[in-house]
Amino acid sequence: MMTPSSPIPEEGLVLAFDKPADWTSFDVVRKVRRLSGVKKVGHAGTLDPFATGILLICLGRATKRSDELMALPKEYIADIALGAETDTMDRTGTATLEKPVPPFDTAAVEAACARFTGEIEQEIPAFSAAKVNGQRSYRLARAGKPVPQRFKTVAVYEIEVLEVAPERLRIRVACGRGTFIRTLARDIARALGTAGHVAELVRTRVGDYALESALSVAEYESQQTGTDVSQ
Repeated sequence: MMTPSSPIPEEGLVLAFDKPADWTSFDVVRKVRRLSGVKKVGHAGTLDPFATGILLICLGRATKRSDELMALPKEYIADIALGAETDTMDRTGTATLEKPVPPFDTAAVEAACARFTGEIEQEIPAFSAAKVNGQRSYRLARAGKPVPQRFKTVAVYEIEVLEVAPERLRIRVACGRGTFIRTLARDIARALGTAGHVAELVRTRVGDYALESALSVAEYESQQTGTDVSQ
């Protein structure tokens, strides 16, 4: 086990990482545990494997702050591909519905997005970490077992339309804990009279933790080992 470059404070430490694409949140936890030499390491808020951006990693006694950190407001940038829904509601899934994309302008997209701000009821994706009778929902879905349709109330503070293209949208979403951006993307597409799924997703902020100041895994490895591991 590697020795950390400096001991963590008695109260623990919270680090903001820019999670790489195709890594699970627990992949980052395992990497930090190995590099830091700290046994007690956890994360505060799962990011889907295909997504990138802010992932808060707690070391030592800071793991007790997990609930507090998960309750912080969050911000995402999402690219929505129009014309098809998938079973996972993102680009990693299998198409379940295809619909033509009608013509629309920015005003129409803004009007559709406005329907999903405030406190809203969201469907919990079958492919999610939410539990069904003690089992992770995604495990049931991957095994082809039925997953009951479930809903939850979430808070969406703001949706800003950043870009409108014929078959693609880019939005910025400020929201509260537990909001599923994948569900939001699907529902916005439906409100526009078509189908859609998340093609790209970046979490850009969690509370005061901003993506611009987040560590890459490679940077953290370099700090801990004293080796230049940049590509």
